[in-house]
Amino acid sequence: MASNKVEEIIEKYLQREVERGLNQLPGSIEPEMLAPGQEANQEWKTWLPIASTVTDEEIAAVEEKIKCKLPASYVKFLKYKHFYELHIGEATFCRHPLRTWQNALGNMILERHPNEYLYDIGLIPFADWSDWGLLCFDTRRNYFTADYPVVLWDHEVADNYTDYSMNFNVAIKKLDKEDERSWERDAE
Repeated sequence: MASNKVEEIIEKYLQREVERGLNQLPGSIEPEMLAPGQEANQEWKTWLPIASTVTDEEIAAVEEKIKCKLPASYVKFLKYKHFYELHIGEATFCRHPLRTWQNALGNMILERHPNEYLYDIGLIPFADWSDWGLLCFDTRRNYFTADYPVVLWDHEVADNYTDYSMNFNVAIKKLDKEDERSWERDAE
């Protein structure tokens, strides 16, 4: 049942992107994700989330590349929807478009940030945090079950890691609650 709650949360925030018109990007959008009725020469294009086509073989290829098993809950997330942007509270998840999601995730994990503070010590980033950090799987813990805790890394204090949640599903639920509280405070 817990995973259904996570899927409901993901769906809620993807729908929020669409309802608020935040699902627009400059450049090319994969044809299957392009909203209908757009001119080919438009600079900004509207994308729509679609059902994921991620296969077990693609997951295995990513795990081989990063030399680490991904948490089952995160694999389920990857197999749920394709999207270009997903914001939940302070977290902005790695792009997950139809054909290039493996490159986007591999780039986030291996190339975008200093490996000596992350990948080299067992931290696998999966989402940006505001404009100052990352949410990462801490593969140094729970290695044999791959149900890693999630830590928050601050790029201003590169060797500082703060526990965020006990695993990915708990992180999604916590992000949702924090976002809801933020909206309530703003409404007051």
